[in-house]
Amino acid sequence: MATVEARMKVKGKNFEISVDLDEALKVRAGTGNVAAALNSPAIYTDATKGFAASKAELENAFDTSDVYAIAEKIMKKGEIQKNQEFRDAEREKRIKQVVDLVLRNAVDQHGRPYTDERIRRAIQEVHFNFDNRPAEMQMPELIAKLATVLPIKVETKKIKLIIPARFSGQVYGMLKDYKESEEWKGNGDLQVIMNIPSGMQMDFYDKLNSITHGAVVSEEIKK
Repeated sequence: MATVEARMKVKGKNFEISVDLDEALKVRAGTGNVAAALNSPAIYTDATKGFAASKAELENAFDTSDVYAIAEKIMKKGEIQKNQEFRDAEREKRIKQVVDLVLRNAVDQHGRPYTDERIRRAIQEVHFNFDNRPAEMQMPELIAKLATVLPIKVETKKIKLIIPARFSGQVYGMLKDYKESEEWKGNGDLQVIMNIPSGMQMDFYDKLNSITHGAVVSEEIKK
C-alpha cells in the first residue's frame, strides 16, 4: 500500500492530503472508502512540511471545513500522485493489451500465429512507443512498425453496416478506425463499409449493439 499525496488547487491556493494510493483510486472510481484512504484526518496547504490549512481557508475554498467531504472532493477531482511502481504496472498493462490484440489478429506469411515472446522481441527492435490510447487504436500502428522486421499481416473481415439515423451520431466515432467508405441515406441512416480485424469483430459488435440496442443491420461482404 503506497502512501502518496493528492492535491487540488482552489481559488489559487493548493490543498493537499496524504492518502493510500490504491484506496484513493477506488474513491475516485466511486467504490472506495474516504476514511480508509486518508492517512491522517487533515487537509494541508503543504503536506510534506505538515502545514495544515486553517478552518477559514477551507471554508473559503470548499464552503465547508468537513475534512472527509473535502478529502473526497480532492480524491475525485484533484490530482492523485502515482509512484513509479504504479506507473510501471499501468504501462505493462497497456502493452499487454496491445500485444494480446496483435496475437489474436495477426499471422505470419504462412497463416501461423506468432508467440508473445517473438512479438515482444520485435517491438524492442522497432522501438515502438506505447501511449494511453485504447489498445485497438494502437494496434494498427504497431502492426505497421512490426511489418518492417516481420512478415506479418492481419486477418480481416469486410462488413456492411446500416445504422439507423437516431444512433449514427453516437457510434460514428467508433467507426473511423476501420471504415473504408460511408454513405448517408435519404432517410438519415448511415451505411458504412468496414474492414475489421477478425479477432476484434465480436468486441466491436458487442459495443455497437450496446449503443444501438441491436438495431444495426449487418452483412458480411465475401472477398
